[in-house]
Amino acid sequence: MDLRTLADLGEFLGGLGVIVSIVYLAIQIRGNTSSVRSENYARSLERMASMQEYLARDQAFTKIFNRGLVDPRSLDVTERVQFMWVITELFGNLEFMCFQAQAGNIPRELWLRWEETLRWWLTFPGVRACWEARPTPFTPTFTRCVERCLELGYRSERQGAWEQFLAAMPEPEPEPEEEP
Repeated sequence: MDLRTLADLGEFLGGLGVIVSIVYLAIQIRGNTSSVRSENYARSLERMASMQEYLARDQAFTKIFNRGLVDPRSLDVTERVQFMWVITELFGNLEFMCFQAQAGNIPRELWLRWEETLRWWLTFPGVRACWEARPTPFTPTFTRCVERCLELGYRSERQGAWEQFLAAMPEPEPEPEEEP
């Protein structure tokens, strides 16, 4: 083997090494992208869970929230502001998910589930009132999404299931008042 043949062989092996490195890098990037997508969806779920935990934990606010869903005018100013910020957080969470879905970070099937959830929330007069009175803007993309959801409305084979669930629950008895 002469020097020229060895140089050609070295160049060939170097090129092969570059190709192998590029393929390895592509595999790593793909795995990292999947991981980032998964993490973004997990963050979305954590944001929703945090809101749900707050509602489940604070019985006094849950009563305010439930009244606000049906008739926000029944709330005093402080309660109405509390209700508005929780609904604004709900919209913010769904806006984040909407963008994650558009970026391909949330599978379409999962986004369609959340879009249906948004349509269900919009059936409540208080949620619609908050959307109309929103003190902060949302992105044009999410605004179009909500407006489309309002146009479509909510129709499901489970229509009325929530009302039936609530109607089947006995009202809790009032707690006895403490004696002085």
